[in-house]
Amino acid sequence: MSNAMSQPRVMVAFCTYNRAARLPALLNALRAQHCDEPFEILAVDNNSTDDTQQVLRQLAMREGLRLRFVTETIQGIVPARNRLLTEASKAEFLLMLDDDEVPAPGWVQAGISALRDEGLECAGGRVRVKFEPGRRPRWLGDELLGFLAEVDHGDQPFRIVDVSTPVWTANVAYQTSLFDDGLKFDPRYSRVGKGVGGGEDVVMFETLVQKGRRMGYRPDMVVEHCVEAWRLRRRYFLRLHYTSGLRAGMYATDVSGRTFLGVPLYLYRQAADQGFRVVRHAGLNGGQWLRQAMTFAHTCGRIVGVRRRAGADS
Repeated sequence: MSNAMSQPRVMVAFCTYNRAARLPALLNALRAQHCDEPFEILAVDNNSTDDTQQVLRQLAMREGLRLRFVTETIQGIVPARNRLLTEASKAEFLLMLDDDEVPAPGWVQAGISALRDEGLECAGGRVRVKFEPGRRPRWLGDELLGFLAEVDHGDQPFRIVDVSTPVWTANVAYQTSLFDDGLKFDPRYSRVGKGVGGGEDVVMFETLVQKGRRMGYRPDMVVEHCVEAWRLRRRYFLRLHYTSGLRAGMYATDVSGRTFLGVPLYLYRQAADQGFRVVRHAGLNGGQWLRQAMTFAHTCGRIVGVRRRAGADS
């Protein structure tokens, strides 16, 4: 077998943790993809405690596109994704999605077209949120779907030039040369197991924008994101924003100016104002109250994060 046959230019990859039941549908959808270039499927198992390893072995033995899987023993989404980058480094093009998603027909071809034919270094597409029948709460309006990873910037492709039109690792394609200089997902923004938050993909996206990389949105790159029931609770959205604020406070908040206990005074003022709004909206519809509470939780997280940073620096 030639080296070209054993090392396809295209790698399709995902990280997985304790979602063995979802893997057959994901692999079936990937193997059903049609592309004008051969590609390999890579799975990075992050120490799953269910029967993920057994399921992956069984799926690897089935006919169709090759499935290769490895285990990343350091727990956390960032070590798993960085292991994925290492394993895919010999490929030229890398398409990533998550283990709770299913790609629509044409997903691989659209991603390859964006990278190879349009010359983009990073391309992202639509992420459509899918709820199990009867599972979507009444209070969960469309304006909150972005916090469940939904992405939809319209029906037309365009170049991404700033952070106002983000694309996430839930549906993204990279030229692997982006990572030749050692660029990796930032371990400070990792999450472990079913923890919430993280933000490593936000940081990666913002870094690529700041570097002026050729980036674009492709509406024909579509994946369906299956939302698990534990995320469909108000406390999930509050924890998500608190954790995001916590990391922003620890790593990305300016602490110049007047402070109290190491925290800028403006953060206390923001928290007080937002807390008042939460109370004021308590009797209104659930979605409006929740949105106010999420903002308040984020600011509280920033205050705690700045305090932790001040304690670490003292």
